[in-house]
Amino acid sequence: MTTTPRNPTTALPGRPPVVDLATWQAARDELLVREKAHTRAGDALAAARRRLPLVEFDGTVEVVGPDGPVPFLDLFRGRDELVVYKHMWYDGAPHQGQCEGCTMTTWQLRDTVYLDARGVSLAIVTTGRWDEVAAFVEFMGYPQPWYSVRGIDEPVGGDMGYLTCYLRDGDRTFLTYSTTGRGNEPVVGSFGLLDRTPYGRGEAWEDTPEGWPQGRQACWYWRSDADGHPTWGPTSRPVPQWTRPGATPVETLGRDGSHH
Repeated sequence: MTTTPRNPTTALPGRPPVVDLATWQAARDELLVREKAHTRAGDALAAARRRLPLVEFDGTVEVVGPDGPVPFLDLFRGRDELVVYKHMWYDGAPHQGQCEGCTMTTWQLRDTVYLDARGVSLAIVTTGRWDEVAAFVEFMGYPQPWYSVRGIDEPVGGDMGYLTCYLRDGDRTFLTYSTTGRGNEPVVGSFGLLDRTPYGRGEAWEDTPEGWPQGRQACWYWRSDADGHPTWGPTSRPVPQWTRPGATPVETLGRDGSHH
């Protein structure tokens, strides 16, 4: 299919120059050098993570799951390594009122076959009461094992919104790594793809060419209305919720009427 180029007089202000393929390839090769350096720097950071000291803790501390209280050791499911995502929770909030950032992360952790094959288990924990958590998990259709760590201190409980890694040596358990904020981004494949598109994530903090479409507030596309339009208005839900059977328009975010 052949398309007609846009009239240059109507071209978007700030658009990078249009060049032939050879010129583009030269610029791409130059950027590739920087990308490879970035990859090698990431490899070095990963090596440093593997050398962090360990914190031993009591793996018999009980968390609450679908079968009632179980020792934290059960989350390993017989494997030696465990990755846990700590999902924020708002007591008493309806499904649409739960954390959209945690929803974004957890939604992209649904398929763990490669972690399983590598001998790494995954679990989601949260501070919510188990009856509320169970209803939310059922609504979202999450296949991961979920547990309530209500009232439990670090390193099993504590602050939410973290990715945390643990190691098991027999019946001994150790905290090995934890991160939060943008440290969680490697889980979200959508970010990596958006970072490679011409307009990026569309967020205001990004460095874009002068005249290029300006970004909006952070996380602006994490919630949408029933028609798929990004909004943080009172009828919005975290985006993945609209794929769930029975998801309907709502009238409040469910967190004391507060918005992002």
